[in-house]
Amino acid sequence: MNRQAQSALLFLLGAALWHAGTTDLYLRYVKAGLRPLLLAAAVVLVAAAVASVGYGWRMGRRGAGSGAEPGSGLGHGHHAPHVSWLLLLPLLALILVAPPALGSYSATRTGTALQQPLAYPALPATGPLRLSVVDYAGRAVYGKGRTLEGRRIEVTGFVAVDRSGTPYLVRMALNCCAADAQPVKIGLTGAIPPVLQPDTWLTVTGTYTPRTEKDPVNGGPVPFLRVTAATPVPVPHDPYDESWNT
Repeated sequence: MNRQAQSALLFLLGAALWHAGTTDLYLRYVKAGLRPLLLAAAVVLVAAAVASVGYGWRMGRRGAGSGAEPGSGLGHGHHAPHVSWLLLLPLLALILVAPPALGSYSATRTGTALQQPLAYPALPATGPLRLSVVDYAGRAVYGKGRTLEGRRIEVTGFVAVDRSGTPYLVRMALNCCAADAQPVKIGLTGAIPPVLQPDTWLTVTGTYTPRTEKDPVNGGPVPFLRVTAATPVPVPHDPYDESWNT
């Protein structure tokens, strides 16, 4: 790979990162909080590509002025190692592949990643409680439902059904990126829809129940929600839940 091809790949990779960072595409790979770093990396790659082109142009002029033969090691004669072509792999992945968010297949084969919250933010005194899967599960398991009893609760997640037929409402929780995503699960009981399609996104309305079972995969605690209504909803622009370690 010569310098011009290397610079072109750097520029295209930087442009692809910029496109991902300025749209929702990056949320398929990393958590929302890493967006500034992704955009900064894109700027660095584009700047490096431009600088490389400028350096090659200056070296080419210097070689021409000194009468150097083409291929003498100046300007266009410089070649980068063949391994540089591996830069094509992340570029093609960004351009051609938009991986779906992890769903029920991963959730039913991975144990719940529920962790004890560091704190419980204050909840509104009236009206329905719109909680994340992680927030409800943490309050139900570690808070013993004290902040949930007697309240109407709304939670949004995707459906997963284990081998025994137990239905769950799930969100995949992130530390950093999709590669470390792990599920947090809420078991569903009560007025469950007669047909539950895995990976369908629902907003479930219900009430707290003290029922808790062990996850069949890792034995972790899985709280339940008594369902009174369930409404299909579109996939959210950010399908992952980042609140589990806050």
